[in-house]
Amino acid sequence: MSLLSLQDIHSFYGHIHALKGISVEVNEGEIVTLIGSNGAGKSTTLRTISGIIHPRQGKILLSGRDISQLKPHLIVLAGLGHVPEGRGIFPKLTVKENLEMGAFTVDDPDEIERRMQYGFELFPRLKERIGQYGGTLSGGEQQMLAIARGLMMNPRLLMLDEPSMGLAPLLVELIFDIIKALNEKGTTILLVEQNALMALSIAHRGYVIQNGEIVVSDTAANLKRNEMVQKAYLGID
Repeated sequence: MSLLSLQDIHSFYGHIHALKGISVEVNEGEIVTLIGSNGAGKSTTLRTISGIIHPRQGKILLSGRDISQLKPHLIVLAGLGHVPEGRGIFPKLTVKENLEMGAFTVDDPDEIERRMQYGFELFPRLKERIGQYGGTLSGGEQQMLAIARGLMMNPRLLMLDEPSMGLAPLLVELIFDIIKALNEKGTTILLVEQNALMALSIAHRGYVIQNGEIVVSDTAANLKRNEMVQKAYLGID
């Protein structure tokens, strides 16, 4: 069953035509990855889905509901979580305060606490640093905090934008293990990632975007065997 459906989406930055009729499907329970080079339109796709940019043409359906022109906070309430590129944590707030900001629409303190504890189960290091300011955390810890904050709204679909950026190889493996575990616990994930090999290793399906257009879509296993993908994104000649 399709949880998220992008249908012929055209997005612009002023006069720049950034997305040129892309169509993407994410089914419930999947990890779907969007791979491509810098400037291909990956982050623009996520920003369009989350309402930061509104498409000029096409539809975005979340659980069958058209969210194409909704404001971002209403899209969050509809069940979408977005962990942006660069993490976007609040550096002058503590770990606890950052997590509480992620649950800004939740009125039940017990439910907020339950969700926070779930984040600490995934990332025990955050619990150790609960009173520490976000800006003083390491890059890996900030990425953990960004993901945990994204989960505080209990999203049906979690979008992750370049979660491995700037991280050491061991931390990259940890983050991807967590993403896989989240999916196994029932969270549907749309993953934007330049580390195509890692992304395809945990994804069910994937899309390749070039110059604002989807050029290939297939299962992750088939994309790893695709000659164009191997040469352009996997470093295989």
